[in-house]
Amino acid sequence: MEIMSFSKNRMACGCLVGFLGFTGLSAAPRTAEGEQEDAARYLFICAGDQARKAPDFLAVVDFDEDSPKYGQIIGKANVQGPSAVGNEFHHIGLSANGKIAACGGLLSVLKGQDEVFFFDVSNPLAPSFHSSANPPLSAISDEFHALPEGGFLLTMMGGAQGHAPGRVAEFDEDLNLVKEFPETPPLDGFNPHGISVRPEVNLMVTSDFVCPSTTLEAMPGSVDFRSSVRVWNLKHREIVRTIGIPGAGGTIDVRLIPGDARERGYTAAMLTDQLYLLHTRRGTARPVFDFATIAKGGWPQLMRITRDGKRLFISMNQAGKVAMLDIAEPEHPKLLKVLDLGPNSGPHYIALSQDEKRLVISDYFLNEDSLGKVHAEGDHKIHVARVTEDDLALDRRFALDFNTAFAQGPARPHGLAIQ
Repeated sequence: MEIMSFSKNRMACGCLVGFLGFTGLSAAPRTAEGEQEDAARYLFICAGDQARKAPDFLAVVDFDEDSPKYGQIIGKANVQGPSAVGNEFHHIGLSANGKIAACGGLLSVLKGQDEVFFFDVSNPLAPSFHSSANPPLSAISDEFHALPEGGFLLTMMGGAQGHAPGRVAEFDEDLNLVKEFPETPPLDGFNPHGISVRPEVNLMVTSDFVCPSTTLEAMPGSVDFRSSVRVWNLKHREIVRTIGIPGAGGTIDVRLIPGDARERGYTAAMLTDQLYLLHTRRGTARPVFDFATIAKGGWPQLMRITRDGKRLFISMNQAGKVAMLDIAEPEHPKLLKVLDLGPNSGPHYIALSQDEKRLVISDYFLNEDSLGKVHAEGDHKIHVARVTEDDLALDRRFALDFNTAFAQGPARPHGLAIQ
């Protein structure tokens, strides 16, 4: 495994790994039967120039299946100003009202640049750069959670120097930084990457993934992966307990099961091929599925769960696959389908459409080039899979390759948001 180096203005140590993300989507209309209708028309993708010479950007793709331009780039907005190039755009968030897209810069700290970038997408056909921010206590932005009143929560995997502890940063509806939480962070490897929220039960969870600075080529020793999930009082933004999972090997993502009366969730251990069922009230975790039965060392990474809590999707980066599990019985997940994306693929970020009938997959994780140890390039393609109750099938009409989509040259696509 591998990762990267950087410095936050005054600091000369940084890090890199980050991997997931959450997409807050505006509500779609409902049918007479109460099911959500697929009103999705646009796909937002944050990406960076592979050569790290042109500005990082937000691309807009036609996602309307009835459109003659389905699957084509129909809009693009570059980052403006001194922090425009080399941020390694990573995860994405879409505001609750659908007017702001936020992208995180995983490697921004290496050049002392701003780390969070906001775009105005109120007119998706003409997106524009809005502003950027640089939380002072933390670095290495990862996953976004859109707040219903506007703004975002954002996991920041490292401290300002790329070590531990990291933070969770909050931005208000005007995109101003509110605070970095918790006020007194734990000192036992708090490097949050994944995030999941259930406001109706005042619950938030974050998963620790890796101490970023240990991924640098210049740092001696092995990469220090984290294996823990933090349980939060959402309203107070306070950690109330830690679920330690010794030897799990990098708990990269975490998802609460929607509507689960017992307030359970899942986390994925990237290096040990395990899916863990979390009991957030008891503070315990136990393995319930072995991804090695699909592909040993396949790097299970980001997860999505359907609103009814019955289906879980997860990307397997090194295996080049996406798995679909039946989790109607949370203690006993059942494998329903493995979608193979072919040679040289490297799926990481995934997003479900509002009607949950389409799953979008970006085929790029992270390549730090000469800066660090991580070189998981993938093939830079965007895939769409049709979702049924027990199957995933590629939509062959959708064929978008970020190696050839832009005149500037190959680009690395990462975070995906659907509107």
